[in-house]
Amino acid sequence: MNDRILTALPVYNEATHVRQVLDHVLQHADDILVVNDGSTDSTDAALAEFSELVHVEHHRINRGYGAALKTAFGYAVRYGYDILVTIDCDGQHQPRLIKEVASQIDASENPADMVSGSRYLKDFDSNSGAPEDRRRINMQITKCLNEQLGFDITDAFCGFKAYRVSSLSDLDITDIGYAMPLQLWVQAADLDWSISEYPIPLVYLDEERSFGGSLDDADVRLAHYRGVLNAELSRRGMKQRFTADCGQGRG
Repeated sequence: MNDRILTALPVYNEATHVRQVLDHVLQHADDILVVNDGSTDSTDAALAEFSELVHVEHHRINRGYGAALKTAFGYAVRYGYDILVTIDCDGQHQPRLIKEVASQIDASENPADMVSGSRYLKDFDSNSGAPEDRRRINMQITKCLNEQLGFDITDAFCGFKAYRVSSLSDLDITDIGYAMPLQLWVQAADLDWSISEYPIPLVYLDEERSFGGSLDDADVRLAHYRGVLNAELSRRGMKQRFTADCGQGRG
């Protein structure tokens, strides 16, 4: 594969993991971007050790997960990459899979605009258990997306993805938080993107990770996600609605 591939990692206060993750990523990727989203721990010092090996874009303040990904999208477009791979920096994702996931973009049998990793598409011996509230919300939102947007996906929230960079310019991402992937799914449906999933292991190393403020409450988070989905449907002129019982097998 002769495509130019950029691997991007959104990072916020990841001093515990960032050195080990970057060491592994460097074994499997050539061009690496880290978006340091206003970290206040020693992440800056850790990234300085890799200054000659990776490019770092700094957000002066913490803007949010979606904002970090939006910065990565813009960087990939600006510098003419063909494929962008995004992975999280908390140890959930295995860098050895970067090229495998990227290769699915131009798979001859099913070229894609986006390849989304799925932790539920295949059982791996190494799988760990997902926190119950996260799995419940993921399964419900995933089912809603399938019902309302005609998808056939198994994991709405996996951060391990590959994108065809030429398709990214069509996106209009405005959500800068953890709900950004939901806005992405709605736009992908509206843009009629070709999408496939790729199985990756399920790994949780930090089950207590905060979503910020009231979003740490699972019911509040689920309601917020539905609100983001409905707002994006309205913004795109799409008529579907994500109701309180969407994804629960009713009707």
